[in-house]
Amino acid sequence: MKPAPFEYHAPETVADVVSLLAEHGDDAKPLAGGQSLVPMLAMRLTRFEHIVDLNRVDELFGVESDNGGVRIGAMTRQAAVETDAIVAERVPLLHLATPHIGHFQIRNRGTIGGSVAHADPASEYPAVILALDGTAEIASASGTREVPAAEFFESTFMTAVASDELLTALRFPAWDQPAGFAFDEIARRSGDFALAGAAVGIGTDSGGRINRAAVGMLGVGPTPLRASSVETALMGLAVADADPAEIGRLAADDMDPIGDVHASAEYRRRAGSTLVGRVLADALAQVTTEDGNG
Repeated sequence: MKPAPFEYHAPETVADVVSLLAEHGDDAKPLAGGQSLVPMLAMRLTRFEHIVDLNRVDELFGVESDNGGVRIGAMTRQAAVETDAIVAERVPLLHLATPHIGHFQIRNRGTIGGSVAHADPASEYPAVILALDGTAEIASASGTREVPAAEFFESTFMTAVASDELLTALRFPAWDQPAGFAFDEIARRSGDFALAGAAVGIGTDSGGRINRAAVGMLGVGPTPLRASSVETALMGLAVADADPAEIGRLAADDMDPIGDVHASAEYRRRAGSTLVGRVLADALAQVTTEDGNG
C-alpha cells in the first residue's frame, strides 16, 4: 500500500520544526529514521496531514560529554551510537544494548530519539534510559524542558512529548567505577522485537558492597519497567554474597506482561525473571573481575 496523501516539510533548524508543530498540532508528525513511522504510514495504520522531516536539522545530531554524563542528539543514528568511543567509555550499558536493535541496516537509519519517542515497550533504548535514570530534552515554541525517564513513558507508544513538542536530545549519567553492566534479550529470531529483555548496571563501594543497582526490563509490560524488587534486594550486599538466580526471580513481581501470538504472559514472566538473573550474573562478574577478586 501507499501512504495517504500528506504535505512534506524539510526544516533545517529546531526553531523551524517546533514552529511547524505549533502550527499544525495533532495533524503533524516528526519523521526521524522512519523505521517505524514509514511502514505504519505505508500500511495506513496511521496518517498525518503534515510530515516534518528532521534529517536536515544538523543540531539534532551528535554525541558529546556533558555535565558528568553524555548528551546524544535525538537524530543520532543507532549505528553511530554503537561505534561511538564516548558512549562505549561513559555509558557502557547503551553500547551493549545497541547491537540487539534489529539488524545493521535498521541501525544505519534508525535514530536513538526516534526509538525512545516511539516508546515501543519491547525496544532496547527505552529500557536502558529508564534503568540509568536518564533525561529527555524536549523543545517547543515556548522553550525547552527536561523530563526524567521515570516520567517520560506514560503508556504503550505514549510519552510525555506533546503534539507541539520535539524530543531533541537524551542525557545519560556516567557511573563511577567499580561498576558492571550487561544486556541481553530473548527473541524468536535474531533481529525480532524482544519477548523479554533485561538491562543491568551494578555499582559498588571500595569494600565491594553494592551501592547502586539499576535493572530495566523490556517486553514484559505496557512500558519499559524497572525491577525495583531486584534493585532493593541487591543494595548493601557484598558482590560475592549476591545470588543472581534467586534475586532475579524477584523481577516477576515487577512485571505486567500480556500474552499475544508470539508468547503467553506466563512465558514472558518466567523467561523475563530467568533472564534478569542471567544478566545480573554477567554484571556482577564484571565487578569482581575488575576488583581482582573474580
